[in-house]
Amino acid sequence: MNITLLTLGKTRISFVQQGMREYASRLERYTPFDIIELPDIKSAKSMTFEKQKELEGDSILAKLSPSDFVILLDERGREFSSLEFASYIEKLQVSGRKRVVFVVGGPYGFSASVYNRADAKISLSRMTFNHEMVRMFFVEQVYRAMTILRNEPYHHE
Repeated sequence: MNITLLTLGKTRISFVQQGMREYASRLERYTPFDIIELPDIKSAKSMTFEKQKELEGDSILAKLSPSDFVILLDERGREFSSLEFASYIEKLQVSGRKRVVFVVGGPYGFSASVYNRADAKISLSRMTFNHEMVRMFFVEQVYRAMTILRNEPYHHE
C-alpha cells in the first residue's frame, strides 16, 4: 500500500521541512510514502473564502484517482490514540488498497466536493495547528504507527 500526503501550498517553515524529510526517509523501510505539495491558489487574497476553497478543491480532486482511498485531516474527523491509529493503518494495509491519500486542506478547510469525495476524516487533535506543522506531525505519526505495528522500541505507553 502506498501512502500519500497531499497538501496545499509549499512547506516554507525550515524546521517543518527538515522534520518531514527526516520521518519520510525513516518511512522508506516500511511502506512507499510520498508527499505531493500542490501550488497555492493565485490571487487568493482577492477572492472569497468559498471561492478559494472551491479552487483548492478542484486542485485536490485533479490529483486523485478513482481507486484512491481518501482521508481528510479535518478538525471534525475521528480522533485516535497512536495505538488506535496504528491499528487503523494496519486495517488499511490488509484491505488491499493500492493507495491511501491523506489530505491537508488550506486555511479555510475543504470544499463540499472534496468532502463528498472523501472516504474518511480523521483529526490529529481537537486543537488547531498551523497547517504546515500538521504535515510534520502527521508524517511522524505514520512513522510511529509503523514502528508500533512491528513492535519496535520507538513508541512508549
